[in-house]
Amino acid sequence: MRHAIITAGSKGLGRKVTEQFIKKDISVTVTYLNDKKSAMTLYEEFPEKKDKIHIMKADVTELQDLQTLIQETIQRFGRIDYLINNAGPYIFERKKLMDYSTEEWNSMVKGNLDAVFHLMKLTVPYMRAQCFGRIINYGFQGAGSASGWIYRSAFAAAKVGLVSLTKTVAYEEAEYGITSNMVCPGNIVGEWKESTIENGRKTKDGCTPIGRPGTGEDIARTIEFLCHEDSDMITGAIYEVTGGVDVIHRYR
Repeated sequence: MRHAIITAGSKGLGRKVTEQFIKKDISVTVTYLNDKKSAMTLYEEFPEKKDKIHIMKADVTELQDLQTLIQETIQRFGRIDYLINNAGPYIFERKKLMDYSTEEWNSMVKGNLDAVFHLMKLTVPYMRAQCFGRIINYGFQGAGSASGWIYRSAFAAAKVGLVSLTKTVAYEEAEYGITSNMVCPGNIVGEWKESTIENGRKTKDGCTPIGRPGTGEDIARTIEFLCHEDSDMITGAIYEVTGGVDVIHRYR
């Protein structure tokens, strides 16, 4: 049985990814940071698959938490096939680079770039031994071309660095049957993060060219496709799932 680690997979965009894997009968290790209540509802949603769901509290900026996450996952399931790096801190307040504190900058880099490095160091050896692995990182629209993102400098810098890391690992680990790709969500906010495409199509969104809001299911379906065994020709790719919306220039 394949096994997936999904950081911050109990709510938001990660929740739909978790649900997608469980529905495909793939066991999951899901992390949460503070909201244990939301995480535990996975057991209620999938009562017949409780033995395939492993929930852990973990802060991706803390190396010890990441080491414990991998150790407990291997002890329980014996393998790691999919690493979905969904977690990553984000500062919602819009402010320029000069207004960021050192602590805020460090948090963005540690949570969105360093954490992925540590998790790959911890999981890739198991993927190599299996001759199979799928690594999925998250970016933002334009990350692949190192676009500037006004009011989001620290987050954008970390994610652009992650683009290069994603592509480098794709080259270095291809011989072991491991792929590494990035998914860049569009302007998916609020309740739409945990919503379905069907619900999205019932709502008009004049700000998105395709005419409906993006949903968590849009991201989950893309990740499921990239994780498929027959998607091994796709590696080092940056997938933008935006519906055509211009995310980075919407505040200019």
